[in-house]
Amino acid sequence: MRAPVSWLAEHVALPKGITGRQLADALIRVGLEVERVESGADDLTGPIVVGRVLSAADEPQKNGKTIRWCSVDVGEDEPRGIVCGAHNFAVGDLVVVSLPGAVLPGGFAIAARKTYGHVSDGMICSVRELGMGEDHAGILVLPAGAAKPGDDALDALGLRETVLDIAVTTDRGYCLSIRGLARECAAALGVGFTDITADVPAPDGGAYEVRVGDPGCDRFAARAVVGLDPAAPTPEWMLRRLRQCGMRSISLAVDVTNYVMLETGQPLHAFDRAKLRGPIVVRRARSGETLTTLDGVTRTLSPDDLVVTDASGPIALAGVMGGAATEIGEHTTDIVLEAAHWAPSSISRTVRRHRLPSEAARRFERGVDPEIADVALARCVELLTAHGGAQSVGGHTVVGTPAAAPAIQLDARLPGRVAGMAIARPDVIAHLHAVGCAVGGVDGDDGDGDLLRVQPPPWRPDLLIPADLVEEVVRLAGYDKLPSILPSAPAGAGLTGRQQLLRGVTRALAGAGFTEVLSFPFVSPAARAQLAPSAGPAAVLVNPISADEPELRTSLLPGLVAVALRNIGRGNRDLAVFETGLVFLPKPAATPAPLPGVGHRPTETEIAALDARLPDQPRRIAAVLCGAADPAGWWGPARPSDWADAIEAARVVARAARTQLTTRPVDTAPWHPGRCAALVVDERVIGHAGELHPRVVAALGLPERTCAMELDLDVLPTPQPAVAPSISGYPPVLLDVALVVPSDVPAAEVERTLHDAAGPLLESINLFDVYADADRLGDGVRSLAFALRFRAADRTMTVDEATAARDAAVSVAADRHGATLRS
Repeated sequence: MRAPVSWLAEHVALPKGITGRQLADALIRVGLEVERVESGADDLTGPIVVGRVLSAADEPQKNGKTIRWCSVDVGEDEPRGIVCGAHNFAVGDLVVVSLPGAVLPGGFAIAARKTYGHVSDGMICSVRELGMGEDHAGILVLPAGAAKPGDDALDALGLRETVLDIAVTTDRGYCLSIRGLARECAAALGVGFTDITADVPAPDGGAYEVRVGDPGCDRFAARAVVGLDPAAPTPEWMLRRLRQCGMRSISLAVDVTNYVMLETGQPLHAFDRAKLRGPIVVRRARSGETLTTLDGVTRTLSPDDLVVTDASGPIALAGVMGGAATEIGEHTTDIVLEAAHWAPSSISRTVRRHRLPSEAARRFERGVDPEIADVALARCVELLTAHGGAQSVGGHTVVGTPAAAPAIQLDARLPGRVAGMAIARPDVIAHLHAVGCAVGGVDGDDGDGDLLRVQPPPWRPDLLIPADLVEEVVRLAGYDKLPSILPSAPAGAGLTGRQQLLRGVTRALAGAGFTEVLSFPFVSPAARAQLAPSAGPAAVLVNPISADEPELRTSLLPGLVAVALRNIGRGNRDLAVFETGLVFLPKPAATPAPLPGVGHRPTETEIAALDARLPDQPRRIAAVLCGAADPAGWWGPARPSDWADAIEAARVVARAARTQLTTRPVDTAPWHPGRCAALVVDERVIGHAGELHPRVVAALGLPERTCAMELDLDVLPTPQPAVAPSISGYPPVLLDVALVVPSDVPAAEVERTLHDAAGPLLESINLFDVYADADRLGDGVRSLAFALRFRAADRTMTVDEATAARDAAVSVAADRHGATLRS
């Protein structure tokens, strides 16, 4: 919301000499977001003056354009010749001229230059070229008598006035008006506020027949004027304020409704009375109905759309945009003015359904004062009669009475307790009065007790509970006055075991060269089908952020793959990324729980019913690798990532969790059969790792042989405190053993057998060679070579002892796996 300080000053007694920056600081102190304090002249320098067009000759050019060679009086001894490409002005019009030496927004410097066979000695400016708006359809024509040639155009346009640009949050819709912002200024500065007033006639139903047939509209007011001069110009002071607020002029009737909307916060709509057919009726749209809106688009309506209709059908999307069939035209003389109050939720759904944001909808979505409609209509009638020669006829039609907001009981001591500083009862009441609340004592109280009865004003639909009133009191008392006292940290034992586990595994993977990422938990059905087909159906969101991703993830892989693709698209093809997060696994045959109402806190039974139907949410860790695992260099070529790197990532996690992880071959989607391992802890499969299936890789556009790992962190036991190993001062005995086993026997099982059978003197075992040769070893077998390290803690171990332990382990491997010593 852009608000000229001069306009605010008409409704609030600003202290003498206050600057725009000081006013902005005061508003920031009470919680408003002032983005900029600006003047329209900030980006304009040099000679920019008012000029009068003395002559304008159209000259067709070879490129198909027709330019105008103009003679313009700029208050000098001789007129200047200027080339202009616009045609929306006539001889005698007042225009804005940038003379050589001027600089326009964007650093656009003006100089005399030869173009189209003439020397153009300046430029006639449009609204956009002056930085006043986005209108570039033609040059800016000033009203007759607004200034004289040679006058400073910035003064004539009011561009030197200070304007506050305020970002209005969704809970402060009343600040989308000069009235609301002026009230905030008065509260912030502790000065007087003057509300907008007008002569409002008593409702008599005579303006125009109106019928309201839907609860989405709880008040519809109408006034009528006749005899409007369609050619009447909008007064310059109104044009200037509209421009300062970022709106362009259309016609007097439309400009007046926009001006009053900015002033009061009440959106209005003007219907051409001659185009109306029968009474105005508010209802829901019928299936198949269409409406051509003011932007020229024909829209198919939904039965959920609230519309304004007459005998011909829909004539406006209620609270969003009017229809072209009844719009104000260049010959309109009789007008029906509408000021209604619409349900915010209905307006919000319509805006999103039709992708049709508007200034009116922006205000109705946030809440509009239902009591200001009559004043806004009276202001419109006053301005149209004063500047357009119109006459008010037919009285005043009002249908519906909005329900008053319920009163709130507030303990006067509560704001002080919440803020952590003393706020006296009189100050609490004064701050509540400043925001428009009526304050009294509760029934049976003499008015001096601590319990207050607070009636919120109609323009504050966000004030619903005592906490809302506390926020108002504290912000007016001053957020800058709140004591900065850090709370005392409760005594505790530090991180929990699960927190230590999560921190440990993430640090371990980061230390192994992986980069941690965070992705959204929303996925598309296609991504889930490709990367998590075995996880079952996903939970579908009723109101997703993106219609393309309506499901909650059942695997972390879709988010990691999206990160990988984004990096690959930007030239980063060597990746090792990981993520920890929750996945959402719907419970089988879970029926939706009945939703509790919003009028009371849900009961424990209702909460338990909701909790029972929530998806299971285990925490997982996953990684994706592609490209080179080790880069190329003087030491040799790059080593590409492969399935072993994915399995090693799982082993890194297991080591950080101080648990024993084993692997076994498995065939499961989306991994490559034969290059995938099940990750096993305590005989339970907790995840999978390996190379992704070539079809999945091709479908997603990933590099060949992309690998992935995913496992369930919640299944890992909470690690016990680490026990330091005993260190022997005696030398080890190093032995190697090569066993020939069937090819289908996993190396991990052979290694585990040797480890268990070698006894307590075995310090470590490591597989260092895998060899297969049908000619030397035979078909269907392979050689596994292990390095064994034996060591005794209390003596020097002999080779014979180590050999005996090795032979015992080999014997057990022979019995279990059919292993034989390789000769």
